[in-house]
Amino acid sequence: MDNDRIFNLLREPWIRVLCQDGTVKEVSLTDALIQAHRFKSLAGEMATQDMAVLRLLLAVMHAVFSKTDAEGVCAPIEDADSAYERWAVLWRLGHVPEVPVRDYLCRYEDRFWLFHPEHPFYQADTAKGGTGYTAAKLNGELLESGNKIRLFASRCGDAKQGMTFAEAARWLLHVNGFDDNSAKPKGRDLPSVGAGWLGKIGLIAAEGDDLFETLMLNMVLLDEHGEPWASASPCWESAVRKGERTEIPLPYDQAALLTLQSRRLLLERRGDTVTGFRLLGGDFFDRENAFAEQMTVWKPIYEKKQRIGFQPSRHDPAKKLWRQFPTITSGADGNDGRSPGVVAWNAELQNEGILPTSRTICYSIASIRYGDKDFFVTDAFSDKISFHMNLLGSLGNAWRTEIQAEIERCEKVAWMVGRFAGNLQVAAGGEGSGEGNAEQKAKEMLYYRIDVPFRNWLMLPDASQSDAERIELQLRWQRELETIALDLGRELVEEAGPMAYVGRTVKDKEGRIRGFYSAPSDYGKFINSIRKITGRSDENDKS
Repeated sequence: MDNDRIFNLLREPWIRVLCQDGTVKEVSLTDALIQAHRFKSLAGEMATQDMAVLRLLLAVMHAVFSKTDAEGVCAPIEDADSAYERWAVLWRLGHVPEVPVRDYLCRYEDRFWLFHPEHPFYQADTAKGGTGYTAAKLNGELLESGNKIRLFASRCGDAKQGMTFAEAARWLLHVNGFDDNSAKPKGRDLPSVGAGWLGKIGLIAAEGDDLFETLMLNMVLLDEHGEPWASASPCWESAVRKGERTEIPLPYDQAALLTLQSRRLLLERRGDTVTGFRLLGGDFFDRENAFAEQMTVWKPIYEKKQRIGFQPSRHDPAKKLWRQFPTITSGADGNDGRSPGVVAWNAELQNEGILPTSRTICYSIASIRYGDKDFFVTDAFSDKISFHMNLLGSLGNAWRTEIQAEIERCEKVAWMVGRFAGNLQVAAGGEGSGEGNAEQKAKEMLYYRIDVPFRNWLMLPDASQSDAERIELQLRWQRELETIALDLGRELVEEAGPMAYVGRTVKDKEGRIRGFYSAPSDYGKFINSIRKITGRSDENDKS
């Protein structure tokens, strides 16, 4: 082997997977694909890393199966019918066909060397003049810069300053997608590229029962108009783009978009250890109406109260994913929203009779949270929700409306819990408002307590249920929500202290009486308000 060609990603183990027996091991890129049905899922060091690796695997899937069939015969997807047929054949097969994948990867084997004299994988010589970083910056688990050291890191000492080739390959994908905006440009008067593309969007992916199903559920073969994508051309099929901070047209080719080079990178090594890397800004494009991206949630863009388009919506770490259910499914009922591409594709596969309506579907998110102007990383987070797939189809219209109503009910209850906590604080002599006050803490406590119960309840709605069954399920949740809220209210009263029981009259700045606040009177009002929100006030009055 040429000493300049080191660590081929198609042969060397580097992708971490979770086996069916619960063990974790590293496999090559080739084996991750052709043995995907044997693995439960990807199992990298972080959920964001798994997303980056998943997109690489999907790029190979698009590059192979948009042009050849399951037998390896050249047969480009030309219309919607052939796209659905191609997807259905692969799904029924239950595994990724070995022959076409090996044949394709063999043709491009030379482009998959981690170290190569001309075209190292996911790297560019241009980065030699870029900002230099140690391996600690490459490792997303550490999340530290050169002047901000993480206090409780997963590694310490010399272990932070180096990593194996396998680790470096995984983190190379991660930093390309999620890098912050701190690196300085080499050239002058260059535009700001912001965070890496995956850091700019609200990443979401479907999860199957094994890695093969996950790949398939996220392999969207048609655009929003039901047309095949442009011919697949991942980064390894093209010449390495060398320009720094290069604005490009939105790739309308899934393989190209999935392998977008957001950064110009170049790994540095000493012997068998990667010690650091160099970095420059890479390719970027306008996020507005970037509908080729299939793995993001969206938010509308308004101008003079008129919707003029959509752009990717970053996830809020303070907002659990189940609260985004209306956003995820918003495009399914033709309202003002737009569903993520993978969700819309799964719904279409169900409408076409390719995916069974009886199964449940899981969607996961993984995101990085950045500081001021994306200059540094502050947090990484992930979440999942599961529900019956038939809620995505036309039969699920009624249930989607009701689920949205229950989520809004939860938000109203949370607001009322927060208001009650603020009133108790006033009754005890406090102000009852301000950042980090009792109101916000009480709302967070309510959301924490209803998180698991609501997730469990969300697994129950089924579009095949009768109206009576749907109503009974709604009432079940409303009773549970009421119980949780009232239990929390009683605890807040107990913690308020004796001054809150006595209460006090509060005046405004002009000396006018604003009201009398006390735990007993406010608690009675709180109970009535909660029962009114949960729709059970009449029932409780009768009892």
